[in-house]
Amino acid sequence: MTIATTTHLNFRGTARQALEFYGAVFGGEVTLATYGDFGMPAGAPGADEVVFGQVENAEGFRLMAYDIPGASEGAEATAGSTTRENGTTVTDRTFFQSLRADSLDELTGYWDALADGASIVEPLAASAWSPGFGMLTDRFGVTWVLDVRAEFAG
Repeated sequence: MTIATTTHLNFRGTARQALEFYGAVFGGEVTLATYGDFGMPAGAPGADEVVFGQVENAEGFRLMAYDIPGASEGAEATAGSTTRENGTTVTDRTFFQSLRADSLDELTGYWDALADGASIVEPLAASAWSPGFGMLTDRFGVTWVLDVRAEFAG
């Protein structure tokens, strides 16, 4: 049996912009459909928001997203926060998005792209467990943990 997981992100009116941003960062094809595409009347509030969207590339990266119906007006983009204090991650978020690369060069390219407009939680640098580790919250409120695959002797 083969199993794969795909992160599905929920946004408040910014799914289209997020999908386009992630498409630019990771390459691949951006696909999306709006509530209007699925029958919501054209003039209805939210008809142009994303009901289904994804970014998928040939290397296996896949991320899905949609806009929460009726949540775009006056709603905070994300709940919670993430900081580093005394060498420890302090958060009340329910999840982080993890990205692991085989080399520091590959990881640095993704880091640089995701860091545009982001809040850096932990700068990308060597750590005790990886040749490269960093954490940031991107411009859409998604917290990413990026690291280089480490070889452990076992």
